[in-house]
Amino acid sequence: MKITAAITAVQGYVPPYILTNAELETMVDTTDEWITSRTGIKERHIQREPGKATSDMAAEAVKLLLAKKNLSPNDIDIILVATTTPDMLFPSTACILADKIGATNCWAYDISAACSGFLFALQNGASYIQSGQAKKVLVVGADKMSSIIDYTDRNTCVIFGDGCGCVLLEPNTEGLGVIDSLLRVDGSGRQFLNQKAGGSLNPATAETVAKREHYVYQEGKTVFKFAVKNMADVASQVMKRNNLTADDVTWLVPHQANLRIIEATREYVGLPAEKVMVNIQKYGNTTNGTIPLCLWEWESKLKKGDNLILATFGGGFTWGAIYLKWAY
Repeated sequence: MKITAAITAVQGYVPPYILTNAELETMVDTTDEWITSRTGIKERHIQREPGKATSDMAAEAVKLLLAKKNLSPNDIDIILVATTTPDMLFPSTACILADKIGATNCWAYDISAACSGFLFALQNGASYIQSGQAKKVLVVGADKMSSIIDYTDRNTCVIFGDGCGCVLLEPNTEGLGVIDSLLRVDGSGRQFLNQKAGGSLNPATAETVAKREHYVYQEGKTVFKFAVKNMADVASQVMKRNNLTADDVTWLVPHQANLRIIEATREYVGLPAEKVMVNIQKYGNTTNGTIPLCLWEWESKLKKGDNLILATFGGGFTWGAIYLKWAY
């Protein structure tokens, strides 16, 4: 009997503070109309509480998920955290998260693939379930993007927000869960979307700080073109590979980077707008949090057996799509 990895629970968490377009108008040379027309974003949540990091948002989401499923932290075998904003370079945020939720019976590590990290982690987690190595895998997508955003750069500060989403993966024998994936990278894209300093190439110095090189840098037009082409392409390929037409797909769950990228992807795969999960207007781009936050928000509308196409694109460049059947 073939074992697949099914999502059996989903949960999200966003910090309470909301940064609106109106407030951004007082910080940089921009307008609500400009932000909305180019990105689709109206507001984003920001983790402003002193001393709170990515792991704290993750801990809030995971505790709620465990309570929902009536599980002990020690029931978890593996924790995978997809993040671009780890608490520290080491130890891993997954390791810190395990401690904060009291999970002493598991092993844990981070996955770094920019905005594609959650899908990369989901496929990773599915492999552990399918191989029989694990029975319960927590896959977490969490980012405190405000920690690496330059709030004097109007090109990037309007886009990103903070948040976390997580899912529980468990074995399934009904043919539900993760069915297929197509994940890709092209490291030559690193020059167009990156954080220049803070790694081994450019360790932190007074000069790197003065030059504002510890913030997100993005060459918008290049990233936009690459994202539209590749996110749409992998979503389409996964559908074709599994003989799925637009009628067969219940939901497209796209990374929430930009409403225009989402629209272009939707049109390319031939889906009507009502089959696409969009919440970018409320949360902005939470990087690894976007796809699980969508699943969390739409959870009540999802039905057992629904066909979902998850599609993403991120710095690196990284991109990919996953086809899964909803399990509950």
